[in-house]
Amino acid sequence: MVTQRIGVIMNGVTGRMGLNQHLVRSIVAIRRQGGVPLPNGDRLVPDPILVGRNEATLRDIAGAHGIERVSTDLDACLANPADAVYFDATLTSRRVDHVRRALSAGKHVYCEKPLAPTTVDALDLAHRARRRGVKHGVVQDKLFLPGIRKLKRLVDGGFFGRILSVRGEFGYWVFEGTDDDRPPQRPSWNYRKEDGGGIILDMFAHWRYLLDHTFGEVRAVQCTGATHIPERVDEGGRRYAATADDAAYATFLLAGIDGDIVAQFNSSWAVRVYRDDLLQIQVDGIRGSAVCGLHRCFVQPLVATPKPFFDPERPQPMVFDEQWQEMPDIDPVRNGYRAGWELFLRHVVEDAPFPSPFRVGAKSIQLAEACHQSNRERRWVDLAVLEI
Repeated sequence: MVTQRIGVIMNGVTGRMGLNQHLVRSIVAIRRQGGVPLPNGDRLVPDPILVGRNEATLRDIAGAHGIERVSTDLDACLANPADAVYFDATLTSRRVDHVRRALSAGKHVYCEKPLAPTTVDALDLAHRARRRGVKHGVVQDKLFLPGIRKLKRLVDGGFFGRILSVRGEFGYWVFEGTDDDRPPQRPSWNYRKEDGGGIILDMFAHWRYLLDHTFGEVRAVQCTGATHIPERVDEGGRRYAATADDAAYATFLLAGIDGDIVAQFNSSWAVRVYRDDLLQIQVDGIRGSAVCGLHRCFVQPLVATPKPFFDPERPQPMVFDEQWQEMPDIDPVRNGYRAGWELFLRHVVEDAPFPSPFRVGAKSIQLAEACHQSNRERRWVDLAVLEI
């Protein structure tokens, strides 16, 4: 067995997602387990250098996780030929500039979503990456969740017959910051449109690839966005105006195998949870239905479907939750971010398949822009096929 090193420039690891999911639970976890196994028996070990603006914070993070290299000079890092991969988890508003510089330096690029603030910028990055001849990809962590994988298995196996509809409920209450005992769970930039915030740009990137991959391409959308909480408190205790949407209510038209599928998704950071998980998706088909969360999935085939009656004079005698059967765990549970990293690193080194290049990332932004247009104009918006 031979150990292969691959240098990774990681920009944005002082933020919540970059630190917890990409550094600690992905790169550090891969290193501790000896690297990514390759088909020939070798192990591919990432060697990260942490990049950011605060050297002291970077050194604290590096020291806590056995990482030797840090830098506050992105251009110097990009100039180092020993580091082949650039990763970006910085603010959406800064990502395009960073990625363009990395592509110009000939780096393979892996990014958090959204890839860019606009579809035009995202397609420009895709063009640049193709011309440079480098590997490129965008995070699609939700595809690796156990609940979504079970749901995909049901679709591929024909469990539903013709799929009629998909309904998704996502969200939880994000505290405004006015209560010292309960600080906000999300950073303040998420609620500022000028900084690339908003639930549509953030979460609809997930809904696009999830719907496309599981059921069929999104063909059209109708969306209503809202800023339910107009003022919040930032990390420094200062009040600020929330200029971005914190909730969105959308209907999608999907190109299913057996005909159009109607999908409805309610997404909100101003909702209290009364469901089994933060994300819950119900799929109804002619031959059966399923309800899944992030990890669990329950099914009800046609032959086991009850025959309820509406009676306003007495309580409902049926306990509907008990009429569903839980799917067993088959695949081992994997961290979705780590799974994506392993795929991308293998994509770079041995040209293994990778499901989400920049073009796919651009489709997610296209959907977000269509949602904003629908909200402004109060109408359905069709999605054109993106050409690279």
